[in-house]
Amino acid sequence: MPQKSNTAAVTLMIGFLFCSGSRPITAQGPSPEQPDKYTWLEDINGEKPMEWVKAENARTAAVLEKDPRFAILEAEALKVLESPDRLPIPQFRGNDVYNTWRDAAHLRGIVRRTTIEDYLRADPKWETVLDYDALSKADNQSWVGKGLDCLHPDDQFCLVGLSAGGEDALTLREMDLKTGKFVEGGFVLPRGKQRVAWVDKDTLLISRDWGPGSMSEAGYAITVREWKRGTPLESAKEIFRGDTKDNGYSNNAQALSDGQGHRAVIIQRNRTTFAHDYYLVRPEGVKKLALPEKAEVEGLLDGQLIVTLAQDWTPEGQKNFIQGSVVALPLDATSKDPAHLKPAIVFTPTTQEFEQEIATTKNHLLLTTLAHVQGRAYVYTHAADGRWTRNQLSVPNNMTVGIVTASRTGDQFFLDLTGFLTPPSLMLGNAQTATLTPAKAQKPLFDASNDVVEQLEATSKDGTKVPYFVVHRKDIQYDGNNPTLLTAYGGFQISETPEYSAATGKLWLERGGVYVDANIRGGGEFGPAWHEAGLKTHRQRIYDDFYAVAQDLVTRKITSSRHLGIMGGSNGGLLMGVEFTQHPEMWSAVVIAVPLLDMLGFEHLSAGASWVGEYGSASVPEERAFLASISPYNQLKPDAKYPEPLIFTTTKDDRVGPVHARKFAARMEEFHEPFFYDEITEGGHGAGADNKQEARSTAEYFTYLMMKTMD
Repeated sequence: MPQKSNTAAVTLMIGFLFCSGSRPITAQGPSPEQPDKYTWLEDINGEKPMEWVKAENARTAAVLEKDPRFAILEAEALKVLESPDRLPIPQFRGNDVYNTWRDAAHLRGIVRRTTIEDYLRADPKWETVLDYDALSKADNQSWVGKGLDCLHPDDQFCLVGLSAGGEDALTLREMDLKTGKFVEGGFVLPRGKQRVAWVDKDTLLISRDWGPGSMSEAGYAITVREWKRGTPLESAKEIFRGDTKDNGYSNNAQALSDGQGHRAVIIQRNRTTFAHDYYLVRPEGVKKLALPEKAEVEGLLDGQLIVTLAQDWTPEGQKNFIQGSVVALPLDATSKDPAHLKPAIVFTPTTQEFEQEIATTKNHLLLTTLAHVQGRAYVYTHAADGRWTRNQLSVPNNMTVGIVTASRTGDQFFLDLTGFLTPPSLMLGNAQTATLTPAKAQKPLFDASNDVVEQLEATSKDGTKVPYFVVHRKDIQYDGNNPTLLTAYGGFQISETPEYSAATGKLWLERGGVYVDANIRGGGEFGPAWHEAGLKTHRQRIYDDFYAVAQDLVTRKITSSRHLGIMGGSNGGLLMGVEFTQHPEMWSAVVIAVPLLDMLGFEHLSAGASWVGEYGSASVPEERAFLASISPYNQLKPDAKYPEPLIFTTTKDDRVGPVHARKFAARMEEFHEPFFYDEITEGGHGAGADNKQEARSTAEYFTYLMMKTMD
């Protein structure tokens, strides 16, 4: 999915109530399509497009980087990004705790480890396992670490993901964590968009580009091949093939194991963004599981496949399981007869509580929910009679609760607790006793003593109540003069909840800015139906929700259009583009980051074809008409008056790509409309490849926002 951008400055949120009904909504009525004059900018690394990029970058830097605030903001952003007081996020691997850490001495970062006992001390003694800066220097390559994919449960052998400049395409190299060295003659996979699963120490299942006919129209793998240690990569044997029309993400294998010794290899075929088929890999061949198309296999525990349902499901001869449920399927039953499954209920949603995250320890299932946008956490146990029992964990209200990591060799786990003004803290959990113990807490990285958080509510165009969070000074004056930054995401069933952003706090809140997170439709806080309310031709609801929140802020005199700025990335960048073209009079500042903007052409740009399930397709007449009516690139008008936006992207973004931003800016230039444009080279689908690059981007955002809303 075109996920929200990985910017230090943006903390995005989504979701609440949903509006039922199925009548398509028309955004701006029938809309003529403008001729596309700027296809030449689609040559991402071409000489002429890059000359245009460099000229626009220089023009923007001459204004924003010369502003006296920029250098101060950049230094402050870098200080919090590199602060030694940040929380070292743990990851259980085998019997140790691992952490990836960036600071001034490790620009690209290190992977380090210690024991659980030592980690819980105030000053752990870390052992460095992998140094990305040293590796970059040795390879003469700008590596960005993209994590480790290890053989469970021991986690000794891992594939290290290495990205050139932050792009999604990875190079994979096998490392022995016990020795801390790359395996001589071990598995190595050259650069590509690829997925890998460990079957055993000597066998991988791989999804990647194998040549003509092996990739979908969206540029993702459709085949799965088995590769044996010591054999050439090109000799890998194909065990599954989908279709070039499979326009979700890569068809891929998952190797699942549990603490009781059960193993299952599952192939997930992604027909569309949200529709999947699942297959069980057996010695005698691959067998399809009779799961509904909108389901996700989450894990394996006590011989039970754990599955979440994004649609109602009535298995043959059994009761109905409602949308949003979590069910368990006996692995022995699926092995014997994959077409006839007998699921047991684990979790059933209510009108207010919906599943968010799932993880497993050796013997228990962990599940977090949102209950009326309040974080909850539970431990589930599979009883001998087949039923699932649960114990609720004691977590505070008004906090975001997340599963950080869970041990596969024991029953320990870590939960993360955080809020807009509350620095993250870790609770060490024991799943066997369903208890939590305080483990670590981050020191504040900005002064929040003068601030407060409120939850308010706006009414959208169709009557739906849309809650939103406001972070502001306790002594706020309701006179419409408060500089305000409003943000949201609104797509792909991604739930966004209050989160501590040190950069936003330091650069914006400390200077008296108001920060607003709008809980618009499109996310998953209230289950799959909340997301589906804004799919395809119903998407205008999402944009109406956002505008309703802005109107409510003005009505309450929290701010006014003169002091109101908005910001979003990726799908949130599309949201910004739509609001920019539909309501230009409402905003003084608009930050459009790593965005989709050409919604008539998105299917042929980068990985765009994989998002047809979210946005619809320009090949379907009704959907094309709607896309034309909301497409920011198509909706720019030569006679309209727009605020001066900041359009940000990266050349190395191989997910959404820089082309949307380029063409949108070029059309604004054609219409003699003012804009700022910045396209950095590295960063992938984010704000930079390291802390220094992110600090610079963050400073640019807030320099622009202050210039437009505070000056």
